[in-house]
Amino acid sequence: MATDHEHDLVGGPFAVIESDPGVFTTLIRKLGVRGLAVTELYSVEPFATDHLNPHGLIFCYLCEEDTSAKPEFTAEDDLDDPDARSIWFANQLSDDACSSQAILNVLLNCQGVDLGPVLKEFAADTEKMSPVMRGLAISNSSHIREAQNSLARPSDLRGAWHSLATTALESAKTKAKATASPPAKKRKTSTASSSRARRSKSARTPAQEKVESYHYIGYVPAHGRVWELDGLRTAGPLDVGPIHSDSDIPSEQEESTSDSAGARRAGWMDVVRPALQRRMHAVLGDASEGHIQYNLLAIVDDAYLRASDALELLKRERAALERRLAERFPSGWGDKVDGTLLACTSETFATTLRPRASEPGRVFAADFGARKMAREMAILDMPERALVPAWETCVHSALEAKVAVEEEIAKAQSAQADHVKRTFDYEPFIREFITALQNEGLLDEVLDGRSVQTGNAEAEATGVAGTSDPSSSMSKAKAKARRKRG
Repeated sequence: MATDHEHDLVGGPFAVIESDPGVFTTLIRKLGVRGLAVTELYSVEPFATDHLNPHGLIFCYLCEEDTSAKPEFTAEDDLDDPDARSIWFANQLSDDACSSQAILNVLLNCQGVDLGPVLKEFAADTEKMSPVMRGLAISNSSHIREAQNSLARPSDLRGAWHSLATTALESAKTKAKATASPPAKKRKTSTASSSRARRSKSARTPAQEKVESYHYIGYVPAHGRVWELDGLRTAGPLDVGPIHSDSDIPSEQEESTSDSAGARRAGWMDVVRPALQRRMHAVLGDASEGHIQYNLLAIVDDAYLRASDALELLKRERAALERRLAERFPSGWGDKVDGTLLACTSETFATTLRPRASEPGRVFAADFGARKMAREMAILDMPERALVPAWETCVHSALEAKVAVEEEIAKAQSAQADHVKRTFDYEPFIREFITALQNEGLLDEVLDGRSVQTGNAEAEATGVAGTSDPSSSMSKAKAKARRKRG
């Protein structure tokens, strides 16, 4: 990569992040992607997906580490597919980087999205690489690693470094043991301790040695087909099926119109739905105690950008209508329209982020200017008798658009609050708090809200310690602390 911060000779581990739509939305924005968001799907039926027009899907499920790499397909599925060579695909080389690897497998195959300069450069640099080398490029990218680690809990970051140090120590011990000369044979002894150790080792059950981790699989439509992108599949992308011609993916010339792209993209869900349902049933069949151990994330267009553009278009439509009304009624047109709507006009077109309703705000869609001009031309050709109803309809539509904008703002504020609570390091506070309790002599007294009664001789003789009321124990402990300070 060309940027200076990418020349990272030391590197570092990836920390585990939550499979949460808010976390993944923040991740793709930190990677530089614009205009997209991640939402969670609770069903793959048409009523839950058709209105979203997802660009891609990420299926996350809990599995055992020793079984996540087992082949789930037949030998024919592992054959080299010539059509898959045009798909950007990276193998998963780091377990903790699986979330970034899965989302990049989907994003770098999406058509008509703004990846940003960093990911565009990354895609160009890795275009001719093999899937294994692409996976290595992801693991070695400081930009991707910093973006993911910024969303992890501090305890998970420390755990990642601890795991890296443990792996390095074990590797060093293994190398030293391999190069060292074999030790002299000792006389075999049989002691109680060694027999207990053998019994404890043999008594371990397979369930105790199982290590579970989350695995991510991506689904994306590209080049007229739907692809399953499993980073652990050595043969590369798996062809799920072709997309029908009437709902095919748009070409580069057709990508400029978002509405046509969304309409053409909608049909791919009919192809991927059976594959997702089979995988969900397989995960539910393997799940213990009937727990649902998977979730499905969809990469969709950012709802805030769409709602904000709708409100901004109505704001410009209102200005054009009021210019026509001023020309038609030079003495004033306020008495010609609904007085209630006229009184709340300023509040209707103002939002939390843009309190000044009269000023035009930022727009995001590439075709916004074309839609604005077409609407203004229609207003210029509008007969005079239709101006007042059109103005009232515009204000009514703005009320609905404002509600949608405020809902997205509230969601973003909630996601930001969750992010702050998730990434804040509470350990220093907890350490200082417990230290203060110990220094005041209160720690032993308030653990679990219990206190041992030492005056009961009968309880001491029988080995049963009486417990006092937690509130009284706290009162006694506080009184004791006050006496010490006095």
